[in-house]
Amino acid sequence: MAAHKKAKPTEKNLQGFKYFDILNPLLERLHSVGTARDRAKNRELFFDQYAALILLYFFNPILTSLRGIQQATTLEKVGRLLGCQPTSLGALSEAAHVFDADALREIITELAGRIPAGIPRDGQEALRDLTAVDGSLLPALPRMAWALWLDEDHRAAKMHLTFEVLRGIPTQVTVTTGNGSENDQLRAMLQSGRLYVIDRGYAEYQLFQDIIDARSGFIGRIRDNAVWQVVEERPVSDRARAAGVRSDRVVWLGGDDSGAVFKQPLRVIEVVTDKRDAHGRPEVLLLATDQMDIDAELIALGYRFRWSIELFFRWFKCILGCQHLLSTCRNGVTIQVYLAVIASLLVSLWTGRKPSKRTYEMICLYLSGWASEAELLAHIEKQKKQAS
Repeated sequence: MAAHKKAKPTEKNLQGFKYFDILNPLLERLHSVGTARDRAKNRELFFDQYAALILLYFFNPILTSLRGIQQATTLEKVGRLLGCQPTSLGALSEAAHVFDADALREIITELAGRIPAGIPRDGQEALRDLTAVDGSLLPALPRMAWALWLDEDHRAAKMHLTFEVLRGIPTQVTVTTGNGSENDQLRAMLQSGRLYVIDRGYAEYQLFQDIIDARSGFIGRIRDNAVWQVVEERPVSDRARAAGVRSDRVVWLGGDDSGAVFKQPLRVIEVVTDKRDAHGRPEVLLLATDQMDIDAELIALGYRFRWSIELFFRWFKCILGCQHLLSTCRNGVTIQVYLAVIASLLVSLWTGRKPSKRTYEMICLYLSGWASEAELLAHIEKQKKQAS
Protein backbone atom coordinates (compact mmCIF):
# COMPACT_ATOMS: atom_id res chain seq x y z
CA MET A 1 0.00 0.00 0.00
CA ALA A 2 1.19 3.49 -0.76
CA ALA A 3 2.28 5.52 2.24
CA HIS A 4 -0.05 8.32 3.29
CA LYS A 5 1.31 11.73 2.44
CA LYS A 6 1.93 13.75 5.58
CA ALA A 7 -0.22 16.85 5.94
CA LYS A 8 1.66 20.13 5.88
CA PRO A 9 1.17 22.45 8.85
CA THR A 10 -1.38 25.18 8.23
CA GLU A 11 -2.92 27.82 10.46
CA LYS A 12 -6.14 25.75 10.62
CA ASN A 13 -4.59 22.45 11.71
CA LEU A 14 -2.19 23.81 14.34
CA GLN A 15 -3.38 23.82 17.97
CA GLY A 16 -2.03 24.77 21.37
CA PHE A 17 -1.55 28.52 20.90
CA LYS A 18 -3.56 29.16 24.11
CA TYR A 19 -0.68 27.84 26.20
CA PHE A 20 1.61 30.63 25.07
CA ASP A 21 -0.46 33.24 26.93
CA ILE A 22 1.00 31.66 30.07
CA LEU A 23 4.39 30.86 28.63
CA ASN A 24 5.54 33.89 26.65
CA PRO A 25 6.37 36.03 29.74
CA LEU A 26 8.48 33.16 31.09
CA LEU A 27 10.34 32.68 27.84
CA GLU A 28 11.32 36.33 27.51
CA ARG A 29 14.26 35.78 29.87
CA LEU A 30 15.80 33.41 27.29
CA HIS A 31 15.99 36.00 24.53
CA SER A 32 19.52 37.11 25.38
CA VAL A 33 20.94 33.58 25.81
CA GLY A 34 22.84 33.31 22.52
CA THR A 35 21.74 33.26 18.89
CA ALA A 36 21.54 30.50 16.27
CA ARG A 37 22.10 31.25 12.57
CA ASP A 38 21.93 29.32 9.33
CA ARG A 39 25.00 28.70 7.17
CA ALA A 40 24.47 31.90 5.24
CA LYS A 41 24.52 33.82 8.56
CA ASN A 42 21.51 35.87 7.47
CA ARG A 43 18.74 34.36 9.62
CA GLU A 44 18.79 34.71 13.40
CA LEU A 45 16.94 32.49 15.86
CA PHE A 46 16.82 33.34 19.57
CA PHE A 47 16.44 30.84 22.41
CA ASP A 48 12.94 32.01 23.40
CA GLN A 49 11.79 31.55 19.79
CA TYR A 50 13.38 28.11 19.51
CA ALA A 51 11.81 27.02 22.81
CA ALA A 52 8.39 28.24 21.67
CA LEU A 53 8.69 26.30 18.39
CA ILE A 54 9.59 23.06 20.19
CA LEU A 55 6.64 23.56 22.55
CA LEU A 56 4.38 24.12 19.53
CA TYR A 57 5.61 20.73 18.28
CA PHE A 58 4.49 19.06 21.52
CA PHE A 59 0.97 20.47 21.27
CA ASN A 60 0.43 19.60 17.63
CA PRO A 61 0.33 16.03 16.28
CA ILE A 62 0.59 17.52 12.77
CA LEU A 63 4.23 18.44 13.55
CA THR A 64 6.32 15.26 13.59
CA SER A 65 9.86 16.39 12.72
CA LEU A 66 12.30 19.28 12.72
CA ARG A 67 11.42 19.89 9.07
CA GLY A 68 7.75 20.20 10.03
CA ILE A 69 8.69 22.79 12.65
CA GLN A 70 10.66 24.68 10.01
CA GLN A 71 7.60 24.72 7.73
CA ALA A 72 5.50 26.06 10.59
CA THR A 73 7.79 29.11 10.89
CA THR A 74 6.64 30.21 7.42
CA LEU A 75 3.05 30.67 8.68
CA GLU A 76 1.97 34.22 9.50
CA LYS A 77 0.12 33.22 12.68
CA VAL A 78 3.12 31.35 14.05
CA GLY A 79 5.41 34.31 13.40
CA ARG A 80 2.95 36.76 14.94
CA LEU A 81 2.27 34.80 18.14
CA LEU A 82 5.74 33.38 18.73
CA GLY A 83 7.71 36.39 17.53
CA CYS A 84 9.86 34.53 15.01
CA GLN A 85 10.58 34.94 11.31
CA PRO A 86 10.72 32.12 8.75
CA THR A 87 13.63 30.00 9.95
CA SER A 88 15.96 27.68 8.08
CA LEU A 89 16.50 24.04 8.92
CA GLY A 90 20.18 24.89 9.49
CA ALA A 91 19.36 27.46 12.16
CA LEU A 92 17.08 25.00 13.95
CA SER A 93 19.81 22.36 13.88
CA GLU A 94 22.45 24.78 15.17
CA ALA A 95 20.14 25.90 17.99
CA ALA A 96 20.43 22.48 19.65
CA HIS A 97 24.18 23.10 20.02
CA VAL A 98 24.43 26.78 20.98
CA PHE A 99 21.66 27.30 23.57
CA ASP A 100 22.26 26.35 27.20
CA ALA A 101 19.67 23.78 28.32
CA ASP A 102 20.20 24.68 32.00
CA ALA A 103 18.50 28.02 31.40
CA LEU A 104 15.19 26.12 31.23
CA ARG A 105 15.44 24.70 34.77
CA GLU A 106 14.31 27.96 36.35
CA ILE A 107 11.16 27.93 34.20
CA ILE A 108 10.38 24.34 35.28
CA THR A 109 10.71 25.34 38.94
CA GLU A 110 8.54 28.44 38.49
CA LEU A 111 5.76 26.60 36.63
CA ALA A 112 5.76 23.75 39.17
CA GLY A 113 5.44 26.33 41.95
CA ARG A 114 2.24 27.71 40.42
CA ILE A 115 0.41 24.39 40.69
CA PRO A 116 -1.55 24.09 43.97
CA ALA A 117 -0.48 21.58 46.60
CA GLY A 118 -2.16 18.19 46.42
CA ILE A 119 -4.83 17.43 49.03
CA PRO A 120 -4.37 14.02 50.67
CA ARG A 121 -7.35 11.76 51.15
CA ASP A 122 -8.60 11.22 54.69
CA GLY A 123 -6.05 9.29 56.69
CA GLN A 124 -3.26 9.79 54.13
CA GLU A 125 -1.82 13.09 55.39
CA ALA A 126 1.51 11.39 56.13
CA LEU A 127 1.99 10.95 52.37
CA ARG A 128 1.57 14.65 51.58
CA ASP A 129 5.20 15.07 50.48
CA LEU A 130 5.49 11.75 48.63
CA THR A 131 7.91 12.10 45.71
CA ALA A 132 8.49 9.25 43.27
CA VAL A 133 11.91 8.93 41.64
CA ASP A 134 12.89 6.91 38.58
CA GLY A 135 14.75 6.94 35.29
CA SER A 136 13.59 6.11 31.77
CA LEU A 137 15.50 5.41 28.57
CA LEU A 138 15.06 7.43 25.38
CA PRO A 139 16.23 5.36 22.37
CA ALA A 140 19.01 7.07 20.40
CA LEU A 141 20.58 6.51 17.01
CA PRO A 142 23.82 4.50 16.65
CA ARG A 143 25.60 7.62 15.37
CA MET A 144 24.93 9.39 18.70
CA ALA A 145 28.31 8.34 20.10
CA TRP A 146 27.82 10.22 23.38
CA ALA A 147 24.69 8.19 24.28
CA LEU A 148 26.54 5.23 25.78
CA TRP A 149 24.33 2.29 26.72
CA LEU A 150 24.70 -1.38 25.73
CA ASP A 151 27.11 -1.31 22.78
CA GLU A 152 27.95 0.53 19.56
CA ASP A 153 24.61 -0.47 17.97
CA HIS A 154 22.39 0.23 21.00
CA ARG A 155 22.51 3.85 22.16
CA ALA A 156 20.18 5.67 24.53
CA ALA A 157 19.80 8.78 26.63
CA LYS A 158 18.26 8.52 30.08
CA MET A 159 16.03 11.03 31.81
CA HIS A 160 16.03 11.05 35.62
CA LEU A 161 12.89 12.46 37.20
CA THR A 162 11.40 13.44 40.55
CA PHE A 163 7.60 13.39 40.52
CA GLU A 164 5.30 14.78 43.22
CA VAL A 165 2.60 12.15 43.54
CA LEU A 166 -0.28 14.17 45.03
CA ARG A 167 0.16 17.10 42.65
CA GLY A 168 0.80 14.71 39.78
CA ILE A 169 3.64 16.79 38.33
CA PRO A 170 7.35 16.45 37.53
CA THR A 171 9.50 18.80 39.57
CA GLN A 172 13.13 18.04 38.65
CA VAL A 173 14.70 16.33 35.64
CA THR A 174 18.20 15.61 34.38
CA VAL A 175 19.51 13.85 31.27
CA THR A 176 22.51 11.50 31.10
CA THR A 177 23.83 8.76 28.88
CA GLY A 178 21.86 5.51 28.89
CA ASN A 179 24.18 3.98 31.49
CA GLY A 180 24.20 7.07 33.71
CA SER A 181 23.91 6.35 37.44
CA GLU A 182 20.37 6.81 38.76
CA ASN A 183 21.67 6.94 42.33
CA ASP A 184 24.13 9.74 41.58
CA GLN A 185 21.42 11.77 39.85
CA LEU A 186 19.09 11.38 42.84
CA ARG A 187 21.86 12.54 45.18
CA ALA A 188 22.28 15.65 43.04
CA MET A 189 18.52 16.39 43.18
CA LEU A 190 17.90 15.75 46.89
CA GLN A 191 15.78 18.33 48.70
CA SER A 192 14.71 18.59 52.31
CA GLY A 193 11.19 17.84 53.48
CA ARG A 194 10.43 15.17 50.86
CA LEU A 195 9.34 11.54 51.29
CA TYR A 196 11.09 9.78 48.41
CA VAL A 197 9.64 6.51 47.12
CA ILE A 198 12.16 4.48 45.14
CA ASP A 199 12.34 1.09 43.49
CA ARG A 200 14.82 -1.74 44.00
CA GLY A 201 17.30 -0.22 41.53
CA TYR A 202 18.06 2.49 44.12
CA ALA A 203 18.74 0.00 46.94
CA GLU A 204 22.09 1.44 47.99
CA TYR A 205 22.49 1.81 51.74
CA GLN A 206 24.69 4.90 51.49
CA LEU A 207 21.99 6.55 49.37
CA PHE A 208 19.41 5.77 52.05
CA GLN A 209 21.59 7.53 54.63
CA ASP A 210 22.24 10.45 52.25
CA ILE A 211 18.47 10.99 51.94
CA ILE A 212 18.12 11.05 55.73
CA ASP A 213 21.08 13.42 56.08
CA ALA A 214 19.36 15.74 53.57
CA ARG A 215 16.46 15.96 56.09
CA SER A 216 14.10 13.92 53.95
CA GLY A 217 12.63 10.43 54.29
CA PHE A 218 12.30 7.45 52.01
CA ILE A 219 10.30 4.33 51.22
CA GLY A 220 12.43 1.96 49.17
CA ARG A 221 12.27 -1.62 48.07
CA ILE A 222 15.32 -3.66 49.08
CA ARG A 223 16.60 -6.93 47.68
CA ASP A 224 15.15 -10.24 48.78
CA ASN A 225 18.52 -11.37 50.20
CA ALA A 226 18.93 -8.32 52.44
CA VAL A 227 20.13 -9.04 55.97
CA TRP A 228 19.43 -7.23 59.24
CA GLN A 229 19.47 -7.47 63.00
CA VAL A 230 16.04 -7.18 64.60
CA VAL A 231 15.64 -4.46 67.22
CA GLU A 232 11.86 -4.67 67.65
CA GLU A 233 8.98 -6.72 66.27
CA ARG A 234 5.99 -4.45 65.84
CA PRO A 235 2.39 -5.67 65.93
CA VAL A 236 0.54 -5.71 62.60
CA SER A 237 -2.93 -4.17 62.78
CA ASP A 238 -5.98 -5.57 61.02
CA ARG A 239 -5.92 -2.65 58.58
CA ALA A 240 -2.28 -3.36 57.77
CA ARG A 241 -2.98 -7.06 57.22
CA ALA A 242 -5.83 -6.15 54.89
CA ALA A 243 -3.30 -4.06 52.92
CA GLY A 244 -1.01 -7.09 52.58
CA VAL A 245 1.43 -6.28 55.40
CA ARG A 246 2.89 -9.50 56.81
CA SER A 247 5.48 -8.15 59.26
CA ASP A 248 6.78 -4.85 60.60
CA ARG A 249 10.23 -4.71 62.21
CA VAL A 250 12.66 -2.11 63.49
CA VAL A 251 16.13 -3.29 62.43
CA TRP A 252 19.75 -2.44 61.91
CA LEU A 253 19.91 -2.99 58.16
CA GLY A 254 22.90 -4.64 56.49
CA GLY A 255 25.84 -6.76 57.56
CA ASP A 256 29.02 -5.74 59.35
CA ASP A 257 30.33 -3.82 56.32
CA SER A 258 27.25 -2.70 54.38
CA GLY A 259 25.35 -1.66 57.51
CA ALA A 260 28.18 0.47 58.85
CA VAL A 261 26.90 3.51 56.92
CA PHE A 262 23.71 3.79 58.98
CA LYS A 263 23.50 6.18 61.91
CA GLN A 264 20.06 4.99 63.08
CA PRO A 265 17.84 1.90 62.84
CA LEU A 266 15.23 1.60 60.08
CA ARG A 267 11.98 -0.24 59.55
CA VAL A 268 11.59 -3.21 57.22
CA ILE A 269 8.01 -4.04 56.25
CA GLU A 270 7.06 -7.20 54.36
CA VAL A 271 4.13 -6.73 51.98
CA VAL A 272 2.38 -9.49 50.02
CA THR A 273 1.00 -8.30 46.66
CA ASP A 274 -1.62 -9.83 44.38
CA LYS A 275 1.09 -10.67 41.82
CA ARG A 276 2.93 -13.97 41.40
CA ASP A 277 6.68 -14.49 41.14
CA ALA A 278 8.47 -16.69 38.59
CA HIS A 279 7.67 -19.79 40.68
CA GLY A 280 3.96 -19.02 40.94
CA ARG A 281 4.18 -17.93 44.56
CA PRO A 282 2.67 -14.67 45.90
CA GLU A 283 5.12 -11.79 45.41
CA VAL A 284 6.56 -10.42 48.66
CA LEU A 285 8.06 -6.92 48.78
CA LEU A 286 10.63 -5.88 51.37
CA LEU A 287 10.18 -2.17 52.02
CA ALA A 288 12.74 -0.21 54.03
CA THR A 289 11.91 3.21 55.48
CA ASP A 290 13.14 5.64 58.09
CA GLN A 291 9.55 6.66 58.91
CA MET A 292 8.84 5.21 62.36
CA ASP A 293 5.49 6.88 62.99
CA ILE A 294 3.64 6.21 59.72
CA ASP A 295 1.19 3.29 59.81
CA ALA A 296 2.47 0.21 58.01
CA GLU A 297 -0.47 0.17 55.57
CA LEU A 298 0.42 3.74 54.51
CA ILE A 299 4.01 2.69 53.85
CA ALA A 300 2.66 -0.06 51.57
CA LEU A 301 0.28 2.43 49.91
CA GLY A 302 3.07 4.97 49.43
CA TYR A 303 5.15 2.42 47.58
CA ARG A 304 2.17 1.48 45.42
CA PHE A 305 1.80 5.17 44.48
CA ARG A 306 5.26 4.95 42.90
CA TRP A 307 3.42 3.68 39.83
CA SER A 308 2.29 7.25 39.09
CA ILE A 309 5.73 8.09 37.73
CA GLU A 310 5.46 5.18 35.28
CA LEU A 311 2.18 6.62 34.01
CA PHE A 312 3.93 9.95 33.52
CA PHE A 313 6.67 8.28 31.47
CA ARG A 314 3.97 6.77 29.26
CA TRP A 315 2.43 10.22 28.77
CA PHE A 316 5.86 11.71 28.16
CA LYS A 317 6.87 9.26 25.45
CA CYS A 318 3.63 8.27 23.76
CA ILE A 319 1.56 11.46 23.91
CA LEU A 320 4.15 14.23 23.97
CA GLY A 321 6.15 12.33 21.37
CA CYS A 322 9.50 12.15 23.16
CA GLN A 323 10.29 8.75 21.68
CA HIS A 324 11.34 10.77 18.62
CA LEU A 325 14.41 12.89 19.31
CA LEU A 326 14.70 16.11 17.34
CA SER A 327 18.45 16.42 17.87
CA THR A 328 21.40 14.04 17.96
CA CYS A 329 23.57 16.10 20.34
CA ARG A 330 23.35 15.76 24.10
CA ASN A 331 22.48 19.41 24.72
CA GLY A 332 19.72 19.28 22.11
CA VAL A 333 18.19 16.15 23.66
CA THR A 334 18.33 17.82 27.09
CA ILE A 335 16.56 20.91 25.73
CA GLN A 336 13.83 18.72 24.24
CA VAL A 337 13.33 16.82 27.51
CA TYR A 338 13.20 20.01 29.59
CA LEU A 339 10.69 21.58 27.20
CA ALA A 340 8.56 18.42 27.27
CA VAL A 341 8.41 18.71 31.06
CA ILE A 342 7.40 22.37 30.65
CA ALA A 343 4.67 21.31 28.20
CA SER A 344 3.35 18.80 30.73
CA LEU A 345 3.29 21.44 33.48
CA LEU A 346 1.34 23.77 31.18
CA VAL A 347 -1.31 21.08 30.72
CA SER A 348 -1.58 20.72 34.52
CA LEU A 349 -1.92 24.50 34.90
CA TRP A 350 -4.64 24.58 32.25
CA THR A 351 -6.71 21.76 33.73
CA GLY A 352 -6.29 23.14 37.25
CA ARG A 353 -6.18 19.73 38.90
CA LYS A 354 -4.46 16.39 38.83
CA PRO A 355 -5.88 14.69 35.71
CA SER A 356 -7.92 11.54 36.22
CA LYS A 357 -7.71 8.65 33.80
CA ARG A 358 -10.71 10.06 31.91
CA THR A 359 -9.10 13.51 31.75
CA TYR A 360 -5.87 11.94 30.54
CA GLU A 361 -7.81 10.20 27.76
CA MET A 362 -9.59 13.43 26.77
CA ILE A 363 -6.30 15.32 26.59
CA CYS A 364 -4.92 12.55 24.37
CA LEU A 365 -7.98 12.78 22.11
CA TYR A 366 -7.63 16.57 21.93
CA LEU A 367 -3.92 16.53 21.11
CA SER A 368 -4.60 13.85 18.48
CA GLY A 369 -7.29 15.99 16.85
CA TRP A 370 -10.32 13.82 17.73
CA ALA A 371 -11.82 16.06 20.43
CA SER A 372 -12.43 19.77 20.11
CA GLU A 373 -11.16 22.32 22.62
CA ALA A 374 -14.77 23.00 23.66
CA GLU A 375 -15.35 19.31 24.40
CA LEU A 376 -12.17 19.10 26.45
CA LEU A 377 -13.04 22.22 28.45
CA ALA A 378 -16.53 20.86 29.13
CA HIS A 379 -15.01 17.62 30.41
CA ILE A 380 -12.60 19.48 32.71
CA GLU A 381 -15.42 21.60 34.19
CA LYS A 382 -17.47 18.46 34.81
CA GLN A 383 -14.53 16.83 36.63
CA LYS A 384 -14.04 19.94 38.79
CA LYS A 385 -17.70 19.91 39.85
CA GLN A 386 -17.55 16.22 40.74
CA ALA A 387 -14.41 16.79 42.85
CA SER A 388 -15.89 19.73 44.79
